Amino acid sequence: MELRREAQAIAAAWGSFGAGAAFALVALWGDPRPIAGEGSLALPAAGIVALVAAAAFALSTLLHRRAETRPMPPWQRTISRVSTVALTIGFAAVAYLGTLTGAEILALGLQGLEAPAIGGALLTGIASAAGGWLAFRAGIELTTRDLATLLFAFLTIGTVFAMLTAADPRWWERHFSDLGAGSGAGSWAFNGTVVIAGLLVATIGAYLGRDLHRWLGDAALGGIARVVALFALTGIALAGVGLFPVPRAPLLHNIAAFGSLGLFVASAAAVLLVMPRPPRALILTTAGAAIAIVIALLLWRPLAVYSAAGLEAVAVGIAFVWLTTLARTIAAASPDASRPSAVPHLLRARVDA
Repeated sequence: MELRREAQAIAAAWGSFGAGAAFALVALWGDPRPIAGEGSLALPAAGIVALVAAAAFALSTLLHRRAETRPMPPWQRTISRVSTVALTIGFAAVAYLGTLTGAEILALGLQGLEAPAIGGALLTGIASAAGGWLAFRAGIELTTRDLATLLFAFLTIGTVFAMLTAADPRWWERHFSDLGAGSGAGSWAFNGTVVIAGLLVATIGAYLGRDLHRWLGDAALGGIARVVALFALTGIALAGVGLFPVPRAPLLHNIAAFGSLGLFVASAAAVLLVMPRPPRALILTTAGAAIAIVIALLLWRPLAVYSAAGLEAVAVGIAFVWLTTLARTIAAASPDASRPSAVPHLLRARVDA
């Protein structure tokens, strides 16, 4: 079975290469273009790679996981399908920003190079093959811990691109939100990254709910629903950080930023409460994360070891460690097989709980 799936993924990579190169040849036909910057091949190439990756994930999901939702009640099927749509958008965004970031780095090493249409098509084909293979593999069997890794990788890629194209090279002296100020490529990349990250956080909540239901069953649906709802609200608040940049709406930006932090803490508490006996490793990791946050705050104020940007980077890293530990812990306790709910209406289960 594994060999068959790997053969399918390799075939998807070759198909993605062919599709990406063919579309790029049409889009880039004409005079040679620089790798990055205005009038470059980066933007059309990134759009093509994003479409190819999204198509690969959607196709793989249809081929390998369509049967999972058939015995599910409508509410459970709807959550699964909405999560699939969100992940399709997420993979497209990762591929898009990953291609743009790769082009910026390549342009730094090959300054002055202008690629002809055929060269640009080959580069786009290679990026499409990588994106298509990864997305197709994810569609076969995507776990919650894979999603946590995807979220962190996406935040890293988007932030690096925003740094490379930032209008103010000394943004780091203040905070990360300064990357979203202005109207250049760096600002829309950072704000877009935060919006899509919010979408991925909400999707992680849905996957955590799926794993918790596989582990605890319908008896815990009320608590699981609260976990999913809180993660969804956290994702919405995080998306608000990107939708309301500091220069345009500072009050709404700050409300969204502090709201996402508070809702993430509430989500963590809800998960720990719904678990019958949280494992010792998870409890120790949670306590360690809380202590690390306090130390990070003290290093920021009053010790002034780093700026607010440094504090934000440390906080995101700590949150990623905790989220990865949580996902791995729940995955270890939950079976791999899908578990259709016997409850026809989710609201009734929440009332009963």
